[in-house]
Amino acid sequence: MITAHGLTKLYGTFPAIKEVSFSINRGEVVGRLGPNGAGKSTTMRILACILAPTAGSAAVAGHDIVRDSFAVRRQLGYMPEVLSLYPEMTVTAYLDFVGKMKGLTGAKRRQCIQQVIDELALGDKARNYIGTLSKGYRQRVGLAQALVNHPAVLVLDEPTIGLDPEQAADFRNLIRSMRGQRTVILSTHILPDVNTTCDRVMIMNHGRLLALDTPRNLTLQRQDVSEIALQVTGPQDAVTKALRSLPGVIAVLAERTEVSGATFYTVKADRQRDIRPTLVELITRQGWQLFELRSRAMDLEEIFHQVVEQREEIKN
Repeated sequence: MITAHGLTKLYGTFPAIKEVSFSINRGEVVGRLGPNGAGKSTTMRILACILAPTAGSAAVAGHDIVRDSFAVRRQLGYMPEVLSLYPEMTVTAYLDFVGKMKGLTGAKRRQCIQQVIDELALGDKARNYIGTLSKGYRQRVGLAQALVNHPAVLVLDEPTIGLDPEQAADFRNLIRSMRGQRTVILSTHILPDVNTTCDRVMIMNHGRLLALDTPRNLTLQRQDVSEIALQVTGPQDAVTKALRSLPGVIAVLAERTEVSGATFYTVKADRQRDIRPTLVELITRQGWQLFELRSRAMDLEEIFHQVVEQREEIKN
């Protein structure tokens, strides 16, 4: 659905992005992670035909973004980080205006507007002036304008920024509901947006694409040991010594002890060996109580920092 080869954008001599290549499948939700200035928004604007690349090429639904930009625009909905909304217009009037700009006519335009109002639960606000809406509803109107022509590809640039936790959760649910129906690129530096909505993660820094894969695969590639969290009652020194004696265990960390007397431990072990049954057998045999045992995978924040730091080390 979307392909990019060697995309580069220079502002003078400064490279905003450098030789970025990737492909995104139909119906996939892909999240772009990176700090401010990583090149996320520049890449999004190039795909949305707002900026032309200095070098490289990209295509959306088979249409080249430079040679056939009007065909790309017909396939694509774009929600920028800074929304251009008109506070003196009602929601319906604004969507009607956007529909006209996107070439929708007559009954088709009215049908599309009603569909997107229903999809985003804007019915109660359809006759309200945009200037009177809350931040959350203004974001929904921004998403509605991107969807009014029912695009196959949706590009979202920091869509939850400035929203309170409940509004952000609602917005993530909207994005999640599109999985399989539309191809969605979500650019953000808010990790929960990616963790809860995306099929794959794209990590960028200093204008370069550092990684593109599923969170699970990124974890498997970068977590060289397995980590198991335990909550056990028993003498801390004895428990620690016993855990360290097990085959495959690399390290044991006693983290804290609860008022109940149970201590939290993190056990690091050989990734190729599942030691959980052995842990349970040991604790049971010693007569200690086991309150918790779970595997712990790296989270997206850890993955992100590890990828960025590794590339910085290579660069230096």
